[in-house]
Amino acid sequence: MSLAAGAGAGAHRSLIIGIFLAFVLVTLGITLWAGRRTSGTADFFAGGRSFTGFQNGLAISGDYMSAASFLGVTGTIALFGYDGFLYSIGFLVAWLVALLLVAEPLRNSGRFTMADVLAFRMRRRPVRTAAGISTIVVSIVYLLAQMVGAGSLVALLLGVSGGTAKQVIILGVGALMILYVTVGGMKGTTWVQIVKAALLMAGTALLTVLVLHRFGWNISTLLGAAGHAGGKGSAFLEPGLKYGATSVSKLDFLSLGVALVLGTAGLPHILVRFYTVPTAKAARHSVNWAIVIIGAFYLMTVVLGFGATALVGPKAIKASNPAGTTAVPMLAERLGGGAGSTGGAVLLSVISAVAFATILAVVAGLTLASSSSFAHDLYAQVIRKGRATEKQELRAARLAAFGIGAVSVVLSMFADKLNTAALVALAFAIAASANLPTILYSLFWKRFNTRGALCSIYGGLLTSVVLVVFSPVLSGKPTSLLPHADFAWFPLENPGLVSIPVGFLLGWAGTLLSRGEADQAAKYAELEVRSLTGAGAH
Repeated sequence: MSLAAGAGAGAHRSLIIGIFLAFVLVTLGITLWAGRRTSGTADFFAGGRSFTGFQNGLAISGDYMSAASFLGVTGTIALFGYDGFLYSIGFLVAWLVALLLVAEPLRNSGRFTMADVLAFRMRRRPVRTAAGISTIVVSIVYLLAQMVGAGSLVALLLGVSGGTAKQVIILGVGALMILYVTVGGMKGTTWVQIVKAALLMAGTALLTVLVLHRFGWNISTLLGAAGHAGGKGSAFLEPGLKYGATSVSKLDFLSLGVALVLGTAGLPHILVRFYTVPTAKAARHSVNWAIVIIGAFYLMTVVLGFGATALVGPKAIKASNPAGTTAVPMLAERLGGGAGSTGGAVLLSVISAVAFATILAVVAGLTLASSSSFAHDLYAQVIRKGRATEKQELRAARLAAFGIGAVSVVLSMFADKLNTAALVALAFAIAASANLPTILYSLFWKRFNTRGALCSIYGGLLTSVVLVVFSPVLSGKPTSLLPHADFAWFPLENPGLVSIPVGFLLGWAGTLLSRGEADQAAKYAELEVRSLTGAGAH
């Protein structure tokens, strides 16, 4: 933690903690309110399909604008300039794939989870098992990013340091996310995400206005000051500081971009949001609203990133957190008047509390998506073979939330050195490798069958996970999860450039090499009509 941040926090500790707790209590109140209105599986898994397109668009934005976006991407821009800006563009462009190919057909074809679409025309038990496993793996990797961000953020906010303090914080975040899911279900989670999206946009807009005002509303002046403070001059505003140094880093950026653009349409916690609206038209409107809100948000993160470089400086940011995760809270303190000032303490605590609410909303959405998949796909359809009652399915979902939350907490305690944005990128790569090929083939390829789906899901999942294990993310570098070990033979930090084509190729090859599944292909016509028109949709 930086000395400036620590001093500012220490002088106004009670004020900071009070504002922080107020945000937490508001979200808990929303959860308890929604929990009293949750009675069955449709309420718990899909919010009773009672949300409008605009409401769901806000909730999607709340799900998508995670700690990696607000903290990780902004920190990357603050430390690496233009390369960080390129990173933020990938998150926005990704929504075009979701809008054009996935949102409306998926809403028409499924009920609660991605596996509902696959099971419509394939053997239910094997594809639900595969889809459930993939959903849980992607969700846990994404959860790691949010937990790591929470540990760094709250440690800065409360003025504590050391690994033990961060682990206690991560444990508390895990307890809160489990409470949100088990009590509020999809209704509670959605309303928390709506409120969080509004708060995050307001907080980001406030900081953006303050930064631009500080530099006379002149973007050129801001960029020049950032280039000077960054110590790189004009190079800070040009590509190459992070991704352009070598051929490997260039390939790594290409791999990252492909994963971001294609991964959104395969993220489980995003896919389940399309089931919370009553019609496919509302699902399409949801994505339209999400694109507008998210687009505005990422434009503002560019201002915040360069503003943090110019006003706080990369040395101070790295001293607080080597990955740049605390750049935004430190910028807020500086804009409010600096360390030790009341304005600095207030703005630091408000922005940090908004960021923490961001983390809580996203982890709740991820935990809900994975626990719903376990209960609806693995427990109800595979283990109980469709004989589970609604009450049993809901109990399984709540127990799964405890289990998945516990696993995420334990893993997060050992991943605190990793950049939250990098962890999210890995989740995107796994989703694009295992989930997206299967969804697209199922919706748009008549011949696609069960074996193709299994090859695509398991092959893409296994390839991406294995490449991550043997990449610099896990070993071989000071910033790796295991910095003192070196068993990395795959040079890229993001596996998408290899694993995504493998996922598509295995789905294609598995389909062509299988026999005796013409009965499933015959159901394609019914699925096509339902996905395009909504006839027979739930």
